[in-house]
Amino acid sequence: MLAPLDDMITELRQIGVPISLAERIDAVRCLRHLPLADRDTVQAALRATLVKSHDHELAFDTVFGLFFGTEAEEQAGGWPVRPAAGDGSRGGALASLDDDALAELLLTALRENNELMLRAIVAELVGRHGGIEPGRPVAGTYYVFRTLRAVDPDQLLARLSADADGEQPLLRRLRLESYQAQLDRLREAVEAEVRRRLVADRGAAAVARTLRRPLPEDMDFLTSSGEQVTAMRAVLDPLARRLAGGLAEKRRHRRTGALDFRRTMRESMSTGGVPVRLIFRKPHPAKPELIVLADISGSVATFAAFTLQLMYALRAQFSRVRSFVFADGVDEVTGVLQQAPDVVAAARQINEAGSGVWLDGRSDYGHALSSFQDRWGAQVRGRTTVIILGDARNNYHDPCEGALKAVAERAGHVFWLNPEPRTAWNTGDSVVAKYGQFCDAVQECRNIRQLKSFVELLD
Repeated sequence: MLAPLDDMITELRQIGVPISLAERIDAVRCLRHLPLADRDTVQAALRATLVKSHDHELAFDTVFGLFFGTEAEEQAGGWPVRPAAGDGSRGGALASLDDDALAELLLTALRENNELMLRAIVAELVGRHGGIEPGRPVAGTYYVFRTLRAVDPDQLLARLSADADGEQPLLRRLRLESYQAQLDRLREAVEAEVRRRLVADRGAAAVARTLRRPLPEDMDFLTSSGEQVTAMRAVLDPLARRLAGGLAEKRRHRRTGALDFRRTMRESMSTGGVPVRLIFRKPHPAKPELIVLADISGSVATFAAFTLQLMYALRAQFSRVRSFVFADGVDEVTGVLQQAPDVVAAARQINEAGSGVWLDGRSDYGHALSSFQDRWGAQVRGRTTVIILGDARNNYHDPCEGALKAVAERAGHVFWLNPEPRTAWNTGDSVVAKYGQFCDAVQECRNIRQLKSFVELLD
């Protein structure tokens, strides 16, 4: 038990899950008090001991299945033992059934929620249709696809849905949700069976290397899929609250309150009426105002999806948030974000209106910043914080850095968040240095972890 536990912790650290030595010791100690024959209990206990963030639970469950899904199951005795890996030739009743009969049996297992039958059928399906090639260093995604393609989950759902025809709407809906959950369980069972066979063929450590994926906070904004960007939304609301608190704290330390004349004169009585020490009232700075300018040009399309989510989350945390988008022009989208029911609808309206586009929609930071300064620069004031989100790649146009200088002279703070690696700054058409001299900070912001680092700088 200890050997696979040690290997599992090593792999979790490799993909970025923070596990300290104390937590490692706690994990070993907790095993002394658990029924090792109960796999689910062991998994839950180790998850509670080693995982500190909900975002890391999926990574833990995957790695746990790799290192405790074969040898550990057999050693624990009570854990369910899956069939041995092979070419799918299992013998017995299942192997003698043709594909149509096996599909009917699968439908029965799904209708009856029969877990043992489902696992046995899945093992036969993977062996028959997965086409697993021994020794091939792959993650197994294609094997899962081939198996599910043979099963055709959409067709299964259609046949299961027919059972609910004629029922009351609520009962039908509940039954359909139950069937959808069963099909999700089928997919999970196929993935688990493929992983088990790969582990039996190459070992857990080798398979773990092919399955490594970045944690949610390490996903690169510029290369993330739409689903990954959507998954980041859960961490943006607390980050927006921390950002608002950090900026308010900076204003509180930076500003001196008004002179308290009465207390100063009272204090001067001890020095013969000479006001040696001035006493000021405690400052009560108002909630800061925020202006966000986000690049939505094609070169940072995925990052733009993230920035819209960030602007949407910031609305409730500041007394006034004004949101602007730009490519080669600039437009205010504050009203769109306030009225849209969600960020998806807001993005659709912004795209349909062609916001931020002046000529061809290719990045022109100089024209965008100059336009912002001309149209809205006078509305920037000392309590305003300006955050610019973009890669500062200007397509070799005039950067017009004087426009940003004029904004910075009026604003309380100016911050620039750049989604590109720092090593790429000031290369090619990047003009980060020309703008950076007028900013309080220029921060690399390629993922959620770096965004958290920026917020922590303000605390």
